[in-house]
Amino acid sequence: MNEFTPVVAGDDAVAIARILANDHVADVVEALNREARDTAIELLCEMPFERLVEIFDQPELDGASDLAEALPRAKACKLLTAMSVDRAADILRELDEPTRSELLGGLVPPLRATLLSILGYPEGSAASIMTTEFVSVPSDWSVGRTLDYIRKVERTRETVYAIYIVDPDTHVLVRSTGLRRLITGEPDDPILSVAPDRAPVTVTPLTDRETLAQTISKYDLLAVPVVDHGKILGIVTIDDIIDTMIEETTEDAHRFGGMEALDEPYMKMSFLAMIKKRGGWLCALFISEMLTANAMQSYEGELEKAIVLTLFIPLIMSSGGNSGSQATSLVIRALALREIGLRDWWRVALRELPTGLVLGAMLGGVVGICRIALWQYMGFYDYGPHWPLIAATVGAALVGIVTFGSLSGSMLPFALKRIGFDPASASAPFVATLVDVTGLVIYFSVALVILRGTLL
Repeated sequence: MNEFTPVVAGDDAVAIARILANDHVADVVEALNREARDTAIELLCEMPFERLVEIFDQPELDGASDLAEALPRAKACKLLTAMSVDRAADILRELDEPTRSELLGGLVPPLRATLLSILGYPEGSAASIMTTEFVSVPSDWSVGRTLDYIRKVERTRETVYAIYIVDPDTHVLVRSTGLRRLITGEPDDPILSVAPDRAPVTVTPLTDRETLAQTISKYDLLAVPVVDHGKILGIVTIDDIIDTMIEETTEDAHRFGGMEALDEPYMKMSFLAMIKKRGGWLCALFISEMLTANAMQSYEGELEKAIVLTLFIPLIMSSGGNSGSQATSLVIRALALREIGLRDWWRVALRELPTGLVLGAMLGGVVGICRIALWQYMGFYDYGPHWPLIAATVGAALVGIVTFGSLSGSMLPFALKRIGFDPASASAPFVATLVDVTGLVIYFSVALVILRGTLL
């Protein structure tokens, strides 16, 4: 990859643009993403137009809508016309008015109508990320005629590996076939003779991205047609799905970390924007954690009588939070992959309940009690004459807390999804906060039962 200085002007920009024009487009995009906005715009203005189209067709180009807006209007309209339709729609969707209308007004009517149709669908739906540049042929064509047609339109189509066969009169989708089957057929054979004798796999315009990804993965497709009332509107290719799923996975990762999803790359996010994205969640979690202090205040008398109990509070709280976070992570992932649905909550509960009991027994009975006994006998710390009761308190409390953490952590995503929220909002910090408060209540309640008449 050729390196260049961040600040360029005049002849330097032209020279650098010529160098970048010979690099792989992915390397060029990566280089532009590292540059300041003004520098990137200056370089793009000096790029050959064909190269400019290749660059803007890459979903990895950061701030593509801002860069397109900064170009001269005539050049931006020409760029949108030459780009793939789905990528042009992505750029227009991110633009504000009146810029969007100005650019749309500079396009030819057929393209403008197509883009407005795509922009009219909800973001994240199949129709919002589809391309209308696909290969479709009438069902009465021959194999040879179809291959001739593909040779003519290949450069203007998103992919030629999937060929869609429609009724010549109604334009309803009849069959689909792959290029491999097509080239193995005889030129005079009817196109239907090389197509699989089954209905093609399709999705509706409002199909969500997760279902799209699962459909493509399940049937091992390179593209899936978007069909409305039998007629094919466009196709969603596997590369579009990969791009959208990376974006969605990134958003889920941010939410699961206990913050709002970032809509810009980390290094390009402004300081104030970063504070805004993270501050709200931290404040909410901090306020929730205040309940922990309230719980400890409720047992202030018990703490004064048996100060040794405070030694194990961090152990108790972290164990419950860890078990809850584990369960939440597993359930969220299973929900995302459609391995389980909302109706399976009781099955998950029945699975997590014994799991929590066993894990709690491992931590409390094996690790917790043995650790206290070992420290007492080895002389590392003197827990007093009632150390067996303290060990029993810690062990029993851990069983209850880990069980509660596993059960509540697994049920929280179901609850959030049931009321219409993203299950990924059940972040690890949120689950830990919930289990911290209840864990203290369980811990001190067990202590009151076991240590009553001795330390308490």
